[in-house]
Amino acid sequence: MRRTAGRTRYNRLVDYVVKHGAALRGGVTVPGDKSISHRAIVLSAIAEGRSRIRGLLRSEDVLATLRAFRQMGVAIDESSDGSVTVEGVGRDGLRSPAADLDLGNSGTAMRLLAGLLAGQNLSATLTGDESLLTRPMRRVAVPLERMGARIATSADGRPPLRIQPGGRLRGIRYRMPQASAQVKSALLLAGMYASGETCVEEPAVTRDHTERMMATFGCGCRRNGNVVCVSGGGALSGVDLDVPGDLSSAAFFIAGGALAPGSNVMLSGVGINPTRTGVLDILERMGADVRIENRRSAGNEPVADIHVRPMPLTGVEIPAHQVSLAIDEFPAIAVVAACAEGQTRVRGAEELRHKESDRIRAIVCGLRALGIDAEERDDGMDITGARFKGGTVDSFGDHRIAMAFCMAALRADGPVVVRNCDNIATSFPGFVDAAARLGMDIAVP
Repeated sequence: MRRTAGRTRYNRLVDYVVKHGAALRGGVTVPGDKSISHRAIVLSAIAEGRSRIRGLLRSEDVLATLRAFRQMGVAIDESSDGSVTVEGVGRDGLRSPAADLDLGNSGTAMRLLAGLLAGQNLSATLTGDESLLTRPMRRVAVPLERMGARIATSADGRPPLRIQPGGRLRGIRYRMPQASAQVKSALLLAGMYASGETCVEEPAVTRDHTERMMATFGCGCRRNGNVVCVSGGGALSGVDLDVPGDLSSAAFFIAGGALAPGSNVMLSGVGINPTRTGVLDILERMGADVRIENRRSAGNEPVADIHVRPMPLTGVEIPAHQVSLAIDEFPAIAVVAACAEGQTRVRGAEELRHKESDRIRAIVCGLRALGIDAEERDDGMDITGARFKGGTVDSFGDHRIAMAFCMAALRADGPVVVRNCDNIATSFPGFVDAAARLGMDIAVP
C-alpha cells in the first residue's frame, strides 16, 4: 500500500494517457445526476406503491445504493429501456439486512442511509471501500444521536456505522457547523420519523435536491431563510420521476470547452438547480462563454442545454459564500483557473479536504506536476495562471480529480498521463466514450 493526499490506498492499475492540444466540438448527453439518483432510490424505497425512475445514473456509487435496499427487502427491477421500477415497502417496511451494507465509495449513500435507518426498527452496519472508511461520520452521527438514534462509529469517528433499534426519534433544531447537503439530508430523512418538527439551520446554502424530491413524493419541507424544517409522521407515495443530467459530470466538458481554443460544445438536458450552478457563475466571472438554452423542467428540477465556447480567461477571487454552490466542481474550476491570466484565490473550502481525497492537496499537487504555480491554504488554494506542461498527475484514486486533469491536456504542451483513474466509474461510467465523441484522444493502456 501507499499513502497519498492523506489517504491510504492500494495501488491502482488504470492510467489514462491523454493527447494534448485537442478541441472539443459537438454535443453530448451526460449521465443522470448522482445526487438525485441516490435520493430517488431512497425515497421510492420507503414510499407506498410503485415508482418508476427514468435516467437513473448507473454508476458504482448508485448501484451500491440499489444493492443496499435490495438487501433490506425492496424489490427493484432494472428494465431494458433504462428505467428502474421500485416497489416501495412503505415508511416502516425495511428489514434488517442479513449482511453488512457495503456502500463502496459513496459518502452520499452512507450519510443518507444513516439518517433514514436511524428512524427504522432494525439493525444495520454501513461500511464501504478503503477510501470511504476514512471519511468523517461524526458530523452526521452526533445530531442523529441528539434525536435519539443509536448509532456508533469507529473510535476516530469514521465508518463503519453501526445502527441499532431505539425508541422513536424526537425532532430537534440543529445548526450545522459546516455547510453540508449530505448532513442536512440525513437529518431531514430522520425527521420524517421523529416526533414534532426537525429543523436544520445552514451556515451557507447547499443543494436542495432532498427537499424538492420529498415534496414530489408528498412530504413537503418548509424553508424560512437558511432554516429548513420537516414534520414527523408523513407518508410518501410512489411517483414517476425523470433524473436530469448531472451538472457535476457536465462540469468537466464545460471546463474543457471554456479553455481549449476552437471548441464549441453543447451539453443537453443538464440539471441547473440554483443550488448547484456556482460552477457556471464562477466560470462566467472568469470570462468563459457559457450560455443556458432551452430551459425546461424534469420532475421538480430545472433543466437546460449548456452551450460553451472559449474566451480569454481572467483569474478571480472565489469567496466562501460561493463554495457550497460548487463544492464538487472545484477540480474542474481549478483546471480552468490554471489557464486564466492572473491569480485565482479560493477560500472557505475546507470541506474539500473531506471528499474522496483531500482535494485541496490533490489539486495543488496535480497543478504543480504540470508546471502551474499553485499554493495550498488551510481552507483553499491560490492558483497563478500559465500554460500546462505535459506530465504525469496522480488522481489519488479520486474520480473528479482524474476527470479534471484529463481536461488539462487540452491546453498542455505535451501528453498528460493521469494515474489511478479506475474510480471514474463511481460517477461517470462512459466518460472516455463521451470525451472521444467530443474529439479527445484518451488511451487506456
